[in-house]
Amino acid sequence: MSDSSATRNKWLITLTVMIPAFMEIVDTSIANVALPHMQGSMNAGTDQITWVLTSYLISNAIVMPMTGWLARIFGRKRFLISCIIIFTLASLMCGSAPTLATLVFFRILQGAAGGALIPMSQAIMMETFPPEQGGMAMAIFGIGAMFGPVVGPSLGGWITDNLDWRWIFYINIPVGIIAVIMTKYFVFDPSYLKRKKVSIDYWGISLLTLGIGSLQLVLDKGQQDDWFNSSFIIFFTILCVLSLLLFVYVELKHAHPVVNLRLFKSSSFAAGNFIMFMVGFGLYGSVVMLPLFLQTLMGYSATMAGMVIAPGGLATLLVLPFVGAYIQRHDGRKVIFAGLLLAAVSMYYMQGFNLEASYWDFFWPRVILGVALGFIFPPMTTLTLVGIPREEMGNATGIYNLLRNIGGSVGIAISATMLARLAQFYQVNLVGHINPFNPLLQLRLSELKHAAIAKGMDVVTAQTASLEILYRIVRRQAGMMAYNYIFWVICLSFIAIIPLLFLLKKPKFAGR
Repeated sequence: MSDSSATRNKWLITLTVMIPAFMEIVDTSIANVALPHMQGSMNAGTDQITWVLTSYLISNAIVMPMTGWLARIFGRKRFLISCIIIFTLASLMCGSAPTLATLVFFRILQGAAGGALIPMSQAIMMETFPPEQGGMAMAIFGIGAMFGPVVGPSLGGWITDNLDWRWIFYINIPVGIIAVIMTKYFVFDPSYLKRKKVSIDYWGISLLTLGIGSLQLVLDKGQQDDWFNSSFIIFFTILCVLSLLLFVYVELKHAHPVVNLRLFKSSSFAAGNFIMFMVGFGLYGSVVMLPLFLQTLMGYSATMAGMVIAPGGLATLLVLPFVGAYIQRHDGRKVIFAGLLLAAVSMYYMQGFNLEASYWDFFWPRVILGVALGFIFPPMTTLTLVGIPREEMGNATGIYNLLRNIGGSVGIAISATMLARLAQFYQVNLVGHINPFNPLLQLRLSELKHAAIAKGMDVVTAQTASLEILYRIVRRQAGMMAYNYIFWVICLSFIAIIPLLFLLKKPKFAGR
């Protein structure tokens, strides 16, 4: 009777913590598709409206590594319920915001509350399941985590088109109410995490806020402001470096640090975090570049681009339960190895895309990448966190998620910069090879000119139109070559991670 009760509670706790985590993950991506509608409603410029996303990400990243410390200060259950309530109320205020400044303010509040939801959920699940079932716990959590990015853009697009962009925030209200009720009844503080009175690490909090906030700002605005040609970017880069260096020094000296950096003494934890940083780099870089490529070069609509992305998420969902079951008895490093190889294979196929590619040419590499992510995430999380003491689990999951997100921000920033610079480079290179005396070029221009004349244009206008068409062809081809190069770099980054797997320790329960 007690075993079945424990099992029942285990699954109730799992469902309970997945609801707020899913809500936070969906909210990270759901606003992206509604930005043009927000821009029109708020009468804002493109640079201004992107603060709806940037403000959320910055506050989210700042709170994430503080999660474990805040749980010890306030009590884990009380802190989790408070975060869900604040997130829900902030969603209500975002939906009813009358001005852009008000919307950005409440997005900051929403991001701060949401920053703790995923680390807290992961920590609770890692503590609820026994160590030998940690892989299955993370696989189950991964199902919810992967389902969010699949549902988010599609749901956001449907709501924006059929209702109003404000409803992308209002839908959080019933979900948040359910999450609060379930957390109240099914989540409890273990004895080692009862609310404690400790000295507050004011310097640590201040330096972390300055460092992470500046880093996210630099990564988000770098390409837009031409990186280090901008005094704005230089200032925040210096502020970031100094703040983070001082933060490391302060935290190693403090008796009760806001982030316990001593966890990095574990080689497995340190290696796991660095690997996840690199995985975030490749994952977010490719996930942002692929829909951009489909819509800007291939002419896909947002819905069709979603139809290319979605099968990858579904593939991840399908393999996660099998991966979770497998790594309960076998060495998870082998599964990660297979996942990194598959991710590299997927990127290798993507770097071979061309402008004549069909839907199915995009479909299969995306499915392979989805399978790869299902192979990587559960064992990676388990092997990174398996040796962490339970009382430090909230701290560890906060650091782990932060580094994955920062890796993603770095991947997006580098990919966007490479796209802009390489597209320009390849365009100049291709134009240099266009010779007006080339017979093939003359034939092509003649065909374009005659087609324009057939539509009723005079000779001079037709000549100009044919040159414009040729220029567009060159630009598209240059863009295609830039995307190919980016996918190739991401492919190499996945391969470069593989040797680091030797730093991960084999769990004692593997192979039983």
